Amino acid sequence: MTGLQFDVADGVAIITLARPEVRNAVNAAMAVAMSQALATVESDPQIRASIVTGQGGYFCSGMDLKAFLRKEVMRVAGGGFAGVTEARLTKPLIAAVEGYALGGGFEIAMACDLIVASEDAKFGLSEVKRGLVANAGGLIRLPRQIPIKIAAELIFTGDVVHASYLAAYGLINRLVPAGQALETARELARKIAANAPLAIAASKRVLYESQDWQAAELFARQREITDSVFTSDDASEGAQAFSEKRTPVWRGR
Repeated sequence: MTGLQFDVADGVAIITLARPEVRNAVNAAMAVAMSQALATVESDPQIRASIVTGQGGYFCSGMDLKAFLRKEVMRVAGGGFAGVTEARLTKPLIAAVEGYALGGGFEIAMACDLIVASEDAKFGLSEVKRGLVANAGGLIRLPRQIPIKIAAELIFTGDVVHASYLAAYGLINRLVPAGQALETARELARKIAANAPLAIAASKRVLYESQDWQAAELFARQREITDSVFTSDDASEGAQAFSEKRTPVWRGR
């Protein structure tokens, strides 16, 4: 895949942004490759979770401005910027961030379900410094993931902040020593991959969709999504494995 590396082990896909010469900035080819990688994750029942990370000590510096000047399109139909910021994924996606996650790179991280960041990682929505706006999710997601006043400052100033600053507001799941973000993300992903896939998919769907539900309909709408999990083969297998003191074998049905 152009601009990406894609590897799978232990039910976890590792998607590595691989343009270190430009701090893994996103061009059109990378966006298409990311969309294809995520499609593979979604279609392969052996993959239970995935991680996006970057080469060369960087996560992603955002949109490749030289590619932008060449009129390249870094959005993919159904996937948005970099093929991920508008993607509707059923399986958990974790960002493993070392170095810089700027502009669209920060937006990629925010599109993930979990973020693991090294202590020296830095984040920022720098679009306003380039005459642009953070419309690949920054303006929408950041004020939903941290307090709106803090989000406003980051959006309006374009300032770059340390990972510890964002961790204090709950944006980052794990803050780890430099060089350990990917391995920590792998540990989280393996924990997720060990769980029942139908249960994870239903849980993820309710987690996000319920944010827009009315209070009176919360449990009814939740049942529409989760009732089938309780009658699945995996539910029976989970109970049986527990009673037999063994590891369950999930079949995703």
